[in-house]
Amino acid sequence: MTNTNQPEQTPRISLLGTTALLFEPPGKMDIHTQRRIWWLAREVETWPCIKEAVPGMSNLMLVFSTPPRHVDSLEVDLIAAWGRAEELHLEGRIVELPVIYGGEYGPHIADVAAHTGLTIEEIVKIHSEPLYTVFALGSHPGYCYLGGMDPRIATPRRKVPIRGLPGGAVSIGGAQTGVSASPGPSGWNTIGHTALSFFDPLRAPPSLLAPGDMIRFKVERTIK
Repeated sequence: MTNTNQPEQTPRISLLGTTALLFEPPGKMDIHTQRRIWWLAREVETWPCIKEAVPGMSNLMLVFSTPPRHVDSLEVDLIAAWGRAEELHLEGRIVELPVIYGGEYGPHIADVAAHTGLTIEEIVKIHSEPLYTVFALGSHPGYCYLGGMDPRIATPRRKVPIRGLPGGAVSIGGAQTGVSASPGPSGWNTIGHTALSFFDPLRAPPSLLAPGDMIRFKVERTIK
């Protein structure tokens, strides 16, 4: 339902050159805000000047079909739409991801333990208990931003990024957790690995997951 009882702060709106715009609503990052972003994406993608509406993690990118002549008017319309936005409940799938935690598959799990004061066993238990919601896809093809991680295992990103993180790496960055869909650099703390493939250009659709889907990490084994 639309939250009309309490006043909200003004959203932040930034132009991305002349081809797009980024809408960032106020408030904390949670599932309720994300559901309203999903609703807003469906609403604005029907507007004449909008080519595509792409939900991010607590934000929304609007790609213009043609650069709007009156950006101020578009911003007013966006803020008004956000004010009436409802929580859109997407009917997603539940996907289990078998994970090997620790050892060579989770080279930074000891760093998470050192930061949180928890044992490796406690970290694995806490990380694998929730049912995570896919908030958005981004960063690289097939990568999903997840909501629902227990704050007890939140760990700052690494000061020096890792150049060659493998695909399937299960990592923690700040208050979030995610799984790399392909090899590449990352500043997150890798605690495990899954063999599941998240992106295949020959598959329809190419991404394994979509916003609204849910993930449960299944402990395959833990290496100390």
